[in-house]
Amino acid sequence: QVQLVESGGGLVQPGGSLRLSCAASGSIFRFIGMAWYRQAPGKEREWVATITSDGSANYADSVKGRLTISRDNRKNTVYLEMTSLKPEDTAVYHCNRWGPNKFGWGKGTLVTVSS
Repeated sequence: QVQLVESGGGLVQPGGSLRLSCAASGSIFRFIGMAWYRQAPGKEREWVATITSDGSANYADSVKGRLTISRDNRKNTVYLEMTSLKPEDTAVYHCNRWGPNKFGWGKGTLVTVSS
């Protein structure tokens, strides 16, 4: 069973930056697409970005140009570099497998964008 541990969230001012990390256990990591999702207070979880096993990335329109997903298969870790943050980016951020057969959700990491 793959376990996911997200980290790197915090309080940041509008226009600021953060780097989120998601560490995954198990040897399957390098063979699968991974994604970041987020859930804002009172809203449904939404997809943010995807990275395939070979490093191709795709983004939701709301974050395109501001967030960058990457991965390090040697460390079983996927990252989300966040820049030009807006108050509407405030949410709990989770990573998981892209597509069906998702792993159990981790606790996520809270990002709060506020002045």
